[in-house]
Amino acid sequence: MKSGPMTESVTNSSSPTQPMRRNWLMAGAAGAALVAGAGYAWWKFQPHAVQPGAEGDFWQRSFDTPSGQSLATASFKGKPLLVNFWATWCPPCVEELPLLDGFYKQNASNGWQVLGLAIDQPSAVRNFLAKKPLSFAIGLAGLDGTDLIKSMGNLSGALPFSVVFGRSGQLLHRKMGRVSAADLSQWRELR
Repeated sequence: MKSGPMTESVTNSSSPTQPMRRNWLMAGAAGAALVAGAGYAWWKFQPHAVQPGAEGDFWQRSFDTPSGQSLATASFKGKPLLVNFWATWCPPCVEELPLLDGFYKQNASNGWQVLGLAIDQPSAVRNFLAKKPLSFAIGLAGLDGTDLIKSMGNLSGALPFSVVFGRSGQLLHRKMGRVSAADLSQWRELR
């Protein structure tokens, strides 16, 4: 057998279809990551189950007011109560305060109460209220307030967070995020 010059067959491993296939694969992986991230964020920022005993714990608490007096939550029992957890450094919190103040002014004669619990430094709250006074009661919850809202199903501790208690002291509704006029209208019907 006679042997001749050897010829080598060179195959190009990157055919025109491979970059396209790789792009589709990367786009699919990015899309899956996006869906997973959105699902996790949705889950994280939805109210979860209220921890057993959280309602009773709320009614046994007392908070200092900006003027230094003690404010017992039990003093609000017997009438519907909207509790709003807020902070001076939280833009959506600050934006919704005039709406909550208006709700209080319009509905106090119908028995509605509003309590703002500040998750903030006392001096920051005092300075804020000196510039923008509110008609409803304010309590200084500090960092303990974060534990309280987590016990009420706000696992992320995000602000603003609002809860509505009925006359009997039962937790009727919770909302994570900024309150709207439609929310307040709906809550007005709760008792």
